[in-house]
Order: sequence, then C-alpha cells, then structure tokens
Amino acid sequence: MDNRDSLDRSSAEGPHPMPATDGYPYNPNGDSAGPDSFQQPQLNASGSESSGAVDVVLQSDIGINTLLTRLKQSVASAREFAAFLKKRSTLEEEHAQGLKKICKSSHESSRRPDNRQGSYAQHYDEVIGIHDRLADNGVQFALSIHQMHEDLHDLAANIERGRKQWKQTGLSAEKRVQDSEALMEKAKAKYDSLADDYDRARTGDKQSGRVFGLKGPKSAAQHEEDLHRKMQAADSDYASKVQTAQSQRQELISTQRPQAVKAILDLINECDAGLTLQLQKFASFNEKLLLGNGLCVSPLKGQNNDRSPRSLRDVVFQIDNTHDLNSYISSFSSRAGQRPADIKYQPHPTMGQSQQGPATDARPQMEPNAHTTTPPGTFHHTPFPENTRVPSPAQNQRPETDHFPVQNPGSQNYEGSPRQQTFPGSGVAPAPPQLPQPQLSSPLYSQPPNPPTPVNTDLTHPELPPLRPVFGLSLEELLHRDGSAIPLLVYQCLQAVELFGLDVEGIYRLSGSAMHISKLRAIFDNDPSQVDFRNPESFFHDVNSVAGLLKQFFRELPDPLFTHQHFQDFIEAAHIDDDVTRRDSLHAIVNSLPDPNYATLRALTLHLYRVQEHSAANRMNSGNLAICFGPTLMGNSSNIADAGWQVRVIETILHNTYQIFDDD
Repeated sequence: MDNRDSLDRSSAEGPHPMPATDGYPYNPNGDSAGPDSFQQPQLNASGSESSGAVDVVLQSDIGINTLLTRLKQSVASAREFAAFLKKRSTLEEEHAQGLKKICKSSHESSRRPDNRQGSYAQHYDEVIGIHDRLADNGVQFALSIHQMHEDLHDLAANIERGRKQWKQTGLSAEKRVQDSEALMEKAKAKYDSLADDYDRARTGDKQSGRVFGLKGPKSAAQHEEDLHRKMQAADSDYASKVQTAQSQRQELISTQRPQAVKAILDLINECDAGLTLQLQKFASFNEKLLLGNGLCVSPLKGQNNDRSPRSLRDVVFQIDNTHDLNSYISSFSSRAGQRPADIKYQPHPTMGQSQQGPATDARPQMEPNAHTTTPPGTFHHTPFPENTRVPSPAQNQRPETDHFPVQNPGSQNYEGSPRQQTFPGSGVAPAPPQLPQPQLSSPLYSQPPNPPTPVNTDLTHPELPPLRPVFGLSLEELLHRDGSAIPLLVYQCLQAVELFGLDVEGIYRLSGSAMHISKLRAIFDNDPSQVDFRNPESFFHDVNSVAGLLKQFFRELPDPLFTHQHFQDFIEAAHIDDDVTRRDSLHAIVNSLPDPNYATLRALTLHLYRVQEHSAANRMNSGNLAICFGPTLMGNSSNIADAGWQVRVIETILHNTYQIFDDD
C-alpha cells in the first residue's frame, strides 16, 4: 500500500523529465521531435510504450544506479570527442603553418634572378597566393575546433562534478532506507523468537521444573513473566523500526529519489545536448572549410568576369612558355652584336693556278671518308680467311665453369667457386660449387674429359630403409609411438648444438651440407634410437648440418609446432604494442597448445635462449634466431605481411623465456 500510494503521489505531482526517445530531443508535450512530420504518429506510439518502461525503472531501487551509469557513458563520449578535436586541431594547425611557411619561402625564391620570370613568375605568384589563402582557412578552422575542444572539455568536467555530487546524495538516501529496513528485519526476527518462547512457556507445564537465572532458580511463572516482558519490549522496538523504515521509504519515494532522478536526467540531457551541438558545429566548420578551399581553388563566376578572381586552373593555363622563352632570349639582343662575316676559303695570291687545282681536287676525295667514319659501337664485317677462328666476346668472358655439367633443378644448390672444389682423396670435405648463371639461348656445356666424382644427393638412401620414420609424422604420432613428449631427433639435435655449436658463427643461419643432412635424415628414419650425437663423428663433425636437419624436421611437420589452429591467435597477439600485454597474451596461447607441442616448444625455446647468450661468438641474437625460426615453427602463410609478425612472436617468446617457461 505504501509503495502504491507513493507511486500515485509521484504521478500526481507531475511528470519528471525523461531522456530522449528514438534519438530525438525530449519534448515536454510528450512527443519526440523527429525529422519528418509524417513519422510523428509512430514516434508517439513507441514513445508512450517506452515511457511506461522508463517510469518503472526510474521509480525502482535500480533507477539511480542506471542513470548514473548512463551519465558516465555520456561524459566518456564527450571526453573522447574532445580529445579527437584537440588532435585534429593540432594536425590542422601544423598543416596550415607548414603551408604558410612553404608559401613564404616559394614566394621569395620565385623572385630570385636564377628562376624563370615573365608570365610564369606572375602566375606562379598567384598560385602561391591561392595556397596562402588555403592556409588561412586552415588556421581559422584549427582555432575553431580547438575552442570547441575547450568548451566540450569544460562541459564534461562540470557534468562529472554534478554526477559525483548526486551519486553521493542519491545513493546515501537509498543506503539509509536499506539500513532501516535491515534493522526492521532484525527487530522482527527477535520479536518472533521471543514470541515463540513465550508461547511455549505459556502453554507448557508450569510445574515441570525450575529455570536457573542470574539471581538463582526461577519458577515457570516467573520465566513466563520475564518472556512476556521481553516480548512486549521487542514488540515495541519492532513497531518503532517499522515506522522508521516506512517514513524513510516514504521520504525516499516521494522526495529524495525523484529529486536525484530529475537532477541526473538534467545532467544527461545537458551533456548529450552539448555533445550534439559540438558535433553539429564540427560538421558545419568542415563544410565551411571545404567550401572556402573550393572557392579559393575555383571561385564562382560573377556577372563581371574580369574582376572576379581566377581559379587555379585558369591561372596555370595562362602561363605562356613560348612567350617567356622568346622574351628571355630577346633580352640579350643588345649583347649579341653584329653578325660575323661568312667563313670562306681565300687562297694566297702567291699560290699559282697549278697548285690550286690539286688542292681543290683533294677536298672532294676526303669527303667520302668523312661521311663513312665508323661511329662508336659499330663493327665492320671484315672478311677473315678461311679456317680462321675469330673469338667472340662471350667466349672470351666465359668463366671456367663451362666445363662443369649443368645439374637438374631438383639437385642441391651449392655455394663457392669451381676453383674451391676438392675432389675425393684430398682429405678435405668437398666444398660444393656454385652453379653458373643461366644463359638464354646458350648451348649445353660439354662434359669435361675427367669429370669430378658425382656427389650422392639421393635423399631416400635405399641402403637404410625407413623402418621407424620420423619426418612427416605429427608430434602426436611420435608421442604415441616412441613414448616421449619431445621427439628423439629434436633432443639429439639440441644436445649436439649445445655441446659443439654454441660458439659457431652463424649457427641456424648457415646451411650445412645437403649430403650430410640427407644421410642423417635416412639414419633417423631407419631407427632414431640408435643415434648418439654426443660423438661428433656421428654427424660428420658438421654441426651446421645438425641445425639444418632440425629446421627441416619442423618444416615437414603436418601441423606446425605452433599449430594451424592457433596461428591467427599468435598473429593477433603480435599486433599488441605493449610489451607486457603482448607477453601475457602469447603466454596464454602457448599454454593452450597440445602437450607434445608445448613440451617441444619449451625445450627448443630454452635451447635458443642459451644460443643467444653466446651471441658475442655466434652472432645470433634473438632477432636473428626469430628470423630463422619464424616461418619454420609457425608455418607458411598466404599473407606475406604475416612474416614480420611471425618473427615478432618468436622474438617476444625468446625475450621472455623464463616468464613463459620454467627452467628445470
């Protein structure tokens, strides 16, 4: 009844200001101001329905909290737009000032004598003047939106102060009512308990025994009288608590809550209206800026076209290059002087006519030679005698690799020159030669009389059948077959590198011998349990081949070590700029990897961390290692831009090795 009376009283006092419905400002007449008049009936219908729901929420216990949350959102939006306006004004100010500086320097440079003059200089000044007016428009726009930023920032600060004030006032009133109701419930519980005790004492056996009190034993009648007295005291206390709670609840519903709701609604409407006003001003200023710049570049044609300013296009098209060139050349006419006399042959009078004949006859004979002089770069096709071999430039410049056979595309690429190749029997491991550059339309090279012993590059090695293959199997299959979370190949390779390769320059970057890698692969595919890399003879004293074998194993996994499932998660985590947040995100994704993948990644990461600790000797820091292992561990992506993020994932994990993995 009390709540119903309070609702009737509050409704009789008059409607409280409600927030805008359907995105339009609230109208005291009960409707929303929509953009189109024909939509008004629909807006009234929806507004009446939402108004009833709004009243229910605002007059409930959660009304003040709901409005405070909404007001906090309005303040946050106002501050966000104010920050945007500040950054935009800074950018516009920098752009405008930079444009004015360029205009000033260009205007001074155009006046220098070493630049073009004439129509170009005149119209170029007009072009600079147009840009100067564009800069003035930009400065004015920057000042305007900066003032908007300050106004909006002040508005948000004032609204935030009001929000804190009414938060304390409204919530404290709600808290007082809740406390009084809690005291009322506590008094009621005490009253009910004493009433039950009194009822049992009144209806029970009065001569059954005696009750012991602080001053001695009490009879049943005395105990009943004490309970009756306590029950009456509890009843009066309960009644007073109920009356207090009712009065505070009535005051809250009738006065305090409507005041807080109205004040908070006013703050919300003020903040939203201020933000909307600034947005409208921002749109207007943008239109004004663009229109002003457009009129500077291409002004409207008035009735008197001669006096109206010309557009940038018209100014540029008025430049007359031919006239400027002719004017510049004609300005030097006073320095040109008179035209010199024609040059002609004048024989000396002492020369006789007989001597003049051969001299004049000799000139025509020299003219053909002058016209047939071979220009640079032209070759005469001078006939050579038969059986004479003329060496061509291509033959003179052909390297000594002509005598080596051309290998097929599937063969292993080699590095080094043919001069460095050592043939069997020399006691030194052969250094693979570098293939010559392919030449179009060049014939195949002939076999040398004594070709070198061919290198066995057969990757299958039929002499060692793959009884227990390692390559091409997933980590789950290797775990089920071998019973080890870390594959035996990975364990042996990490052991060999840590024993013999930590101080080798370029470890994991330099590729080993393809022949050694193929032999080691065949050995592991035959029986990996028989391999012991603690003896360097087992990997031919070539630790780079061991490193290449390890990377080849990870490249040929059906599912990469970081798994296809989590690839996009790792890439998204790599985009995080904050180092700690990026580390924590990668840590969470690493923990979600399957067990064999997690164990293998942990062993590899701890190993690579020890490798980078020796970077002073091996020149392989975390960045270089990340470049080597990024696509190898995460798999090749169709998006080439992901390569950089893959490297960042590996580098972050290496930098935080002991934060992600424990060292035991």
